[in-house]
Amino acid sequence: MKKIFKVLKMFFISLFILLCTLSLAAFLFLTFWKPFGGSASEEDRRNYAERAANFDGKEFHNLEDFKVMAFASNPAPDPLNFSDRETRPDFDFPVKVPDFLTQETDYVSVEAGLRDVSVTWFGHSSLLLHMHGLNILIDPVFSEMISPVSFAGSRRFSSPGISVDDLPEIDILIQSHDHYDHLDYNTICAVDGKVKRYIVPLGVENHLKRWGVSSEKIQNMAWWEETSVEGLKIACTPSQHFSGRHLTDNMETLWCSWVFIDDYNKVFESGDSGDGPHWKMIHDRYGDFDFAIMECGQYNVRWPRVHSFPEQSVRAAVTLGAKTVMPVHWGAVVLSSHGWDDPVERFLLEAQKHELTVMTPYIGQTAHLNVPEHCLERWWRTNSK
Repeated sequence: MKKIFKVLKMFFISLFILLCTLSLAAFLFLTFWKPFGGSASEEDRRNYAERAANFDGKEFHNLEDFKVMAFASNPAPDPLNFSDRETRPDFDFPVKVPDFLTQETDYVSVEAGLRDVSVTWFGHSSLLLHMHGLNILIDPVFSEMISPVSFAGSRRFSSPGISVDDLPEIDILIQSHDHYDHLDYNTICAVDGKVKRYIVPLGVENHLKRWGVSSEKIQNMAWWEETSVEGLKIACTPSQHFSGRHLTDNMETLWCSWVFIDDYNKVFESGDSGDGPHWKMIHDRYGDFDFAIMECGQYNVRWPRVHSFPEQSVRAAVTLGAKTVMPVHWGAVVLSSHGWDDPVERFLLEAQKHELTVMTPYIGQTAHLNVPEHCLERWWRTNSK
């Protein structure tokens, strides 16, 4: 009996040591692994509370009650599921050469340049918006792995078409929130030398600072705050989503959509957002938009309020009074179980009912708002099997 007791004692001691070691390793990993980002100080939190009605001193909140998961053990399948494709395509997406590499468009801030709005899509939600003569890089992710580590995560199935080195000088880098498919440590480190200014939702500035970005280049914003850059109005507007980069920082940074306005155009960028009352609130404040860039992928009946289903996304664009729309948040990574082409096909089907103009540029193609007919080709269908 004593021998058994001694063996059990040694087992539990060894188990205790193992658990302590693993706990310490996890603590050190979360504390020192830079891709996880930074965290807010007490002074930061006091500042957020003064500026953001949806911050309770520790976490940010959506406009309505919100849960990430529906927690249905056997949820009914999405009745509108269109595609029978796999989650990843079985061919390489074709890519185009953007205007800023071919120099087909002169990006000098003269009257014609100020009027021109163009967007170059790099897959998922990464894009370069050219507006008011400014280069505005939104949610850039150029890494192959969407993850805090290089050996695990969701691997891109499409190329962004270019590298960070190919990008032009960036007047403004915009982030919608801090999830890995929108905010990438390696991309930020690589592009920082080209970026004049960062504009981010509250809390995201701490990630950038930890990664070596100068605080003088960063401006953080709460919902409904506005700023102006060389005459371009930029407004941080609500979305319905959540945030976090590791197990213990859920909801500690803000998520948002963005509004861009000058004397000639009004552009909306949705960020990540489920359906909600914020669409009407944004329209009530800013009126009809000329162009809306809308997320339409990675939806699931298990998390029905985290992302908009394509039909909801189109109806949101209608609520925003958008004349021309472009679906994003598809075409690069697998974060849900729907077919890879389901988001864009369902988006197009719903948009047809509302007679919306839908631009679907190739990855890397520069789409110009004044000539949307150049980006109406449904290029993915040619290679689909």
